[in-house]
Amino acid sequence: MAQEQLQEMSFWDHIDALRSVLVRIVVVLVVAAVVLFGAMPYLFDNVILAPCHGDFVLYRLFERMTSSVSWLPGFTTAGFEVELINIKLASQFFIHMSTSFWLALVLMFPFVLYELWTFIAPALYPHEKRGVKTAFLIGCLMFFLGVAVGYFIVFPVTLRFLADYHVSQMVPNQISLDSYMDTFLMLIFVMGIIFELPLVSWLLGVLGVLNRSFFRNYRRHAIVVLLALAAIITPTGDPFTLMVVFLPIYILFEISAYLVPKSQPQADE
Repeated sequence: MAQEQLQEMSFWDHIDALRSVLVRIVVVLVVAAVVLFGAMPYLFDNVILAPCHGDFVLYRLFERMTSSVSWLPGFTTAGFEVELINIKLASQFFIHMSTSFWLALVLMFPFVLYELWTFIAPALYPHEKRGVKTAFLIGCLMFFLGVAVGYFIVFPVTLRFLADYHVSQMVPNQISLDSYMDTFLMLIFVMGIIFELPLVSWLLGVLGVLNRSFFRNYRRHAIVVLLALAAIITPTGDPFTLMVVFLPIYILFEISAYLVPKSQPQADE
């Protein structure tokens, strides 16, 4: 039935449907961004800039872990403080605006995903729609879990390494607000997208593009690639921090393999 209705729609009908979806998404994002704009001073002081201080939750956790396990390299929170500078006149205003939008996109991601699904759904066969509600809930949960991993683990580890790294002690680090925010938003949003791997794999599976044998045959290759990706995200020489980033990504790979069908599904007659 959905396919018959889809065939009755003209090209401009599809464009109009897509326009309606995009308008709803933009309106919701703008409203959320306006609300967040007012709350941004508090969010900057207590959330966004929290990893700049030595008492951040991850640093204190690492300090307790390394002090209780003798074979781990020492880690201390004492004396760590990242001071940001602003070198452009309008930077703080534009960062205030852009951060409001990006945080609105993160918080409203389930709504954006749902709206896009309402546009795509009519083009799918009944067997391709099975499990959509479960996949939607899993997709939203995994996105926010990825954002949390990015904020609490990946970004603080990256910041701690790069802020303390010196090519020479004669060259002090003066980190600009623009550089900090670019890295902060990029890592957090990228981790949220990476955690959508199970959902994307499931969708490709129901469409017949992927099956479980693909993950089984290329598991060794995937481990190498994921290790390289983890090393790029956290460019440290510490195997502990490397594994902290690698393990969640590898678990995502295994979850994706479990969600993908064993064989290509057959269309309903």
